[in-house]
Amino acid sequence: MRMRKVLLAALVALCAMGGLAWTLGRLPPRDSPAVPTAAFEPRETRLGKVIAPMADANPNPGLSGLYLLDDAREAFAARALLAQAADRTLDVRYYIWHNDISGTLLFDALRAAADRGVHVRLLLDDNNTSGLDPMLAALDAHPNIEVRLFNPFAIRSPRWVGYLVDFFRLNRRMHNKSFTADDQATIVGGRNVGDEYFGATTGVLFADLDVLAIGSVVGEVSRDFERYWTSGSAYPVDKLLPAGDGTAIAAAARDALKQPAARAYVNAIDASAFVREWNGRSLVPAWAPVRMVSDDPAKGLGVAPPDALLLARLRQVIGEPAKQFDLVSPYFVPTADGVDELVAMARRGVKIRVLTNALEATDVAVVHAGYAKRREALLRNGIELYELRRLSAAEPAGATRFGSSGASLHAKTFAVDRARIFVGSFNFDPRSARLNTEMGFVIDSPALAQLVEARVTARVPKEAYEVRLAQFGGLRWIEHGSGKPVEHDAEPGASAAKRARVWALSLLPVEWLL
Repeated sequence: MRMRKVLLAALVALCAMGGLAWTLGRLPPRDSPAVPTAAFEPRETRLGKVIAPMADANPNPGLSGLYLLDDAREAFAARALLAQAADRTLDVRYYIWHNDISGTLLFDALRAAADRGVHVRLLLDDNNTSGLDPMLAALDAHPNIEVRLFNPFAIRSPRWVGYLVDFFRLNRRMHNKSFTADDQATIVGGRNVGDEYFGATTGVLFADLDVLAIGSVVGEVSRDFERYWTSGSAYPVDKLLPAGDGTAIAAAARDALKQPAARAYVNAIDASAFVREWNGRSLVPAWAPVRMVSDDPAKGLGVAPPDALLLARLRQVIGEPAKQFDLVSPYFVPTADGVDELVAMARRGVKIRVLTNALEATDVAVVHAGYAKRREALLRNGIELYELRRLSAAEPAGATRFGSSGASLHAKTFAVDRARIFVGSFNFDPRSARLNTEMGFVIDSPALAQLVEARVTARVPKEAYEVRLAQFGGLRWIEHGSGKPVEHDAEPGASAAKRARVWALSLLPVEWLL
């Protein structure tokens, strides 16, 4: 009898805790949508004056001007310069924003723009903002800055409690990345905000790819930002956080610049060729038809119809490959259905090459498990697989360029028939397809498609393993380098224990989460 009473009391306590968690985990009411900014004459702004010489070279008003940002430091400089040049608006959204050197400096760039009267809107996915609440509240305290969080955690700490009461919503994240100034220039691609994405650290670096765009596609990005900003998943931080100290952003930037590493980084940025060309108004973009594709933000609540998802739009816009398909994806989880589609494509005569991370280079081993179990099926059907290896600090490599950094691949791009390319946030995995919101550009440009292909092709022999079927079963990893090829009969650079963990993970029914 006593044990029954103890169990009953424990059950009541658990129910009470669950009810408390549910109550605390409920989000507050949202504000009504913000009023759109009034129209203005673009060429009257400072940014308009920088862009004007480029825009005047546009052979067709329907085209967009594009500049590939495959250099990490150029990618940081481009964002900082847009913030500095903006006169009217900055619309910024990211999946990850770290509170490190580059993240602090970009926070301060937004604050400085707001001090000049620029209306700044910052939309961040809330999954990776742990520890950022004081900075976000400080930004939102500025009269010209609004901050919203996508699918936020009502319980700020410990966040895991939120998953217990609201897993369906919190498992859906905003993976989009865009940085748009004055509705005239935008940056879209794979990079988050953090030192590892911008070449500001001697530790792990990500090889990534963005596109700086001007012209007609910028309006598409601005309208898409508005959809997300006013969506049912975007919550003002003043409904979630206590009021912040408006002086904290500038103070954090001053403290950051006291570090020798930060000063050296800023000096390197200021001395870069990209900054010189920007200041000299001599950047030369490539002009091409561009379509922005993105998920309906209702995907964040699991209510977007299938035809409103990015994957469906990609198929419509880019079409089926006829001759060649080159895919670069850091987290490649094709699934059984994806393997079937790629195999069918290969049997139609399409040459398919895939570049992803080797186990030694990936930062998410469980995702590698979802890929590893599909390799043999792909290889048996003539699909070429390459895995970017993790270079040692002693190896000569450009430390900042796409495909040549000494760490982990993070770019998401593919080329079709050497004529069209996609650059954006979409990974070829179930999470990008079904759970997270994504976006990117489809660019109809043989010149850019062949440029991306050439850069990948030039780097693959030096910095990636070629994966092949072994003669008597299993796989071989061929390391070409600059000398005699070296063969590995197990995943190179990874311990037996790590390989065993990946194998065990591959047996779990979690592919839909990857």
